Amino acid sequence: MEEVVAENSTSQLNTLPDSITPTAKIILEILFRESPQQIGTALASTGIVPTPDVVIEVLNLSYDYPFSAVKFFRWAGLAHKHSPKAWNLMVDLLGRNRLFDAMWDAIRSMRHENTLSLATFVFAFANYCASRRFDDAVMTFQVMGKYGISPDVVAANSLLSALCGQNGGVSEALDFLETMKASPEFGPDGDSFAILLEGLDKEGNVARAKTMFGEMVETVGWSPANMSAYDAFLTTLVRAGQAEEAVNFLRVMNENGCLPGLKFFSNALDILVKQKGAKNAILVWDTMLGNGLLPNLEMYNSMIGLQCDCNEVDHAFRLLDEMVLNGAFPDSFTYNAIFKCLIKNNRVCEAGKFFVEMVKNECLPTHFNFAAAITMFFDGDDPEMGVEIWNFMVENHVEPLDVAANALLLGLCKLDRLSELKRNADDMLDRRISIYESTMASLKSVYYKDGRGAKDKYDGLARRWKSSLAR
Repeated sequence: MEEVVAENSTSQLNTLPDSITPTAKIILEILFRESPQQIGTALASTGIVPTPDVVIEVLNLSYDYPFSAVKFFRWAGLAHKHSPKAWNLMVDLLGRNRLFDAMWDAIRSMRHENTLSLATFVFAFANYCASRRFDDAVMTFQVMGKYGISPDVVAANSLLSALCGQNGGVSEALDFLETMKASPEFGPDGDSFAILLEGLDKEGNVARAKTMFGEMVETVGWSPANMSAYDAFLTTLVRAGQAEEAVNFLRVMNENGCLPGLKFFSNALDILVKQKGAKNAILVWDTMLGNGLLPNLEMYNSMIGLQCDCNEVDHAFRLLDEMVLNGAFPDSFTYNAIFKCLIKNNRVCEAGKFFVEMVKNECLPTHFNFAAAITMFFDGDDPEMGVEIWNFMVENHVEPLDVAANALLLGLCKLDRLSELKRNADDMLDRRISIYESTMASLKSVYYKDGRGAKDKYDGLARRWKSSLAR
């Protein structure tokens, strides 16, 4: 392995982990600062005899200095025979830096040292694929047998995983699947199809995923052991907006004893929440419950939040009633999501009753929901409920009060309830609650329209307000 370019750097010394051993730190200072040509002499002058653990530690921190790492590796090998783990790190380090000729030199040395394993070739697969040299990754699999490592289905699946992990690699993996099908030594198993279906999900290739799923059932049959493959396929359908078809497949899977667990349903709901797919979410949800799977509080909150975002408040109420029966107890998020939806849709009567229930269950509205509720009640012909909510906030020391306070003043403004308006504004200033400039402008407009006496009252209030700004 020949050095191509000199390396030296001091910047990375500052990024070494605090847990580094003193011996490894001394070695790394040499590797980072000296040119590869000088490293052997510098290391020898330390008098250090590196242990196998130190070799591992140094290699793990030398990925940005491959030529220096090679010099260190050779020097350390004079003291001890390298462990298989150290050799594998060297193979990975060289491959990660696209020094593939040097990587193969290391692999051949490992064969001579009898330290080769499947893990060695997995590193080679991964690094060829990361460099988008997919053909070379496949070639590596094809020559494994010559190095004494059986090209079995576990090895083939490792190659599939490396291919599918890179952009553009899924089509190469599909081609390799055809090779697997023709081979009795490494024919595809459930894991093979799971890897490919996950790759197709990442690419959003729904049509090919459906074909692949059919091939999987035909090749390996139905088995709960293949659940990761089923999860990937169903997730692809849900992500593509084909939740109804996913539900149909769920029925078939259930008939064959292969219904996915909560993990799939949780992931599917996350996707549908992002898509704002309230209708499809209900389909998936009902399928889950219908098969005896009980969602947790987080899943209930996601569903209720989705239904409320889509203004499906009746569905949200149904879920609220159902969740306690299934052992999931609503929290502040649950109540606030529904309360916000009621406010947004001007469900005045229901919002009033729901507020009472929130207080009863010690799940108070957020301060923004408090303010929005006050505005809605004043606009919705129930100002007394708006005042009641404000009084509740004051009496129970709900903070902050500013947003709700201004909502109350504006509501009283619209109804020309000037004496009540003045009393509340004075009380707010006494409590050092911030009254917005825009709110004062609205108050001025109302007071000035009501004659000289009202104008004087506003002017007195305005003087107090201006004084409060200076505090």
